[in-house]
Amino acid sequence: MGAAGAQYGFKMALFFSLGAVPALVFVGVYMMPLYYGSGARTVPEYLGLRFGRKTRLLHAGTFVAMTIACGGIALCLVARVIQALHILDRIFFAYGLPRQGMFTFCVVLVAALVLAYVLLAGLAGTMVNQTLQFFVIAASFVPMVFVGLGNIGGFGKVEEMAGAQASVSLAAGHQAFLMRPIPAALLALTVGFVLSAGRWSTDFRLIQNAMAAKTQGSARRIPLFAAAVRLALPFILILPGAIAIGLPTPQSSTVVRNENGAIYHEITVVPPDAAAGQGLVPARVDTATGKPLVDGTGHALLNYDRATPAMLMEMLPGGLLGLGLAALLASLMSGLASGATAAAAVIVTDVLPAFVGENQNERRAIVVGRWAMAGAILLSVGAAFAISEFHLSIFDSILYPLALGAALVTAPQLATFLLGMFTRRATAHGAFAGLASGFVAALLLHGLTLPADAERGLHGGWIAVVNRYPGFIAQCVSMALVGFVANSIVTLAVSATTQAKTEKELKGL
Repeated sequence: MGAAGAQYGFKMALFFSLGAVPALVFVGVYMMPLYYGSGARTVPEYLGLRFGRKTRLLHAGTFVAMTIACGGIALCLVARVIQALHILDRIFFAYGLPRQGMFTFCVVLVAALVLAYVLLAGLAGTMVNQTLQFFVIAASFVPMVFVGLGNIGGFGKVEEMAGAQASVSLAAGHQAFLMRPIPAALLALTVGFVLSAGRWSTDFRLIQNAMAAKTQGSARRIPLFAAAVRLALPFILILPGAIAIGLPTPQSSTVVRNENGAIYHEITVVPPDAAAGQGLVPARVDTATGKPLVDGTGHALLNYDRATPAMLMEMLPGGLLGLGLAALLASLMSGLASGATAAAAVIVTDVLPAFVGENQNERRAIVVGRWAMAGAILLSVGAAFAISEFHLSIFDSILYPLALGAALVTAPQLATFLLGMFTRRATAHGAFAGLASGFVAALLLHGLTLPADAERGLHGGWIAVVNRYPGFIAQCVSMALVGFVANSIVTLAVSATTQAKTEKELKGL
């Protein structure tokens, strides 16, 4: 969120909060009674009750894959943050350890810590950690925001500096999309309905806390409370990135002063990536040459993911800095923890019964669940190493793979849930065909389009380039819309020719 604030300015509150709040209210008021009332323990299990085994397994498989990828992103960010803040430099230098091994050490250490507490405390430990983490973030980030606003000249200056930065960087194409009146309205609609509603109402990682509530009333209140809290998050998490891009860029300097006839030279040396950056956001560095990366116009490519860590280092005194670093690392670790517990629940509840039957032994289920947690974290470690190979050299922000995953997987799934919950005519064959078609349609659009200034490959265009979008957000929004619409059309078309469930079979679903 801090990276998005640095890249696009405070308007990214539209993406992260104004889209999420209506979705959370919707899931609390309308969807949670159906989840909870059906007796389902997981989101894929609800789809199994409504549409049958094959739709359940398809959703469970894509969910586990997406969860492992997100866990890898969280681990990659943790390791990058620790490297950027030089927390372990003294230990590595003292023992003569190669600095190149710091990333591996950080990834393995964090994965082991998360695995330990999810195995010991499970979902309860994850929930307690997330609650404590929120208060730690607020206690450390709020002072940082106030100090940063004072240094930059107030809130009005934030957007002014973000707009100026957009005109001289690769973000210009993305900003152009966000600032056009009609596309901006379209963005609000799609982000608020397709992307955010799909994520907040169908992603089991996010609603497993509510589904674990003891009563239906408690389950409904959890998303509503989260929606209220969500309104404050842009000021705590997005605003620091927007401030970071507008502060003065540090430069190496030499100050000469004369005291009692003695001449002193005070030399301040700034690392090349920081000097080539914008504000407190450093430039991305070529790992082979150690030099800052530049675009075709000669402007430095910025490492937006370093915006919030740089703000912490610059704005907070020693005591609060320690608290801020703890909050930052805990928030990233909790993403891995919630993903591991959710993946384990889905494997035990939805994947395993497909092979051994529904009436499985409880003790065996617990053992399999623990192994599934360990397996999910181990695969996330592998994903972290894979992502690290592409992150700094290809993606200007970790926001791109997250948005891409949501557009490919989450948005098409929303159509299946809406048609299943609010229509009686959607059938099992229709839901399965629609879910598969939505993913394929979004994937094909990715293969035929490309963001501005991007090369063919991971950014798209791997089939052919029939259209170039002004930025990756425009591309992802279009993919989400295409996937959602394709799913809806195919589901309704196939359902019209197949047998639907009876009223009795749909009771509670």
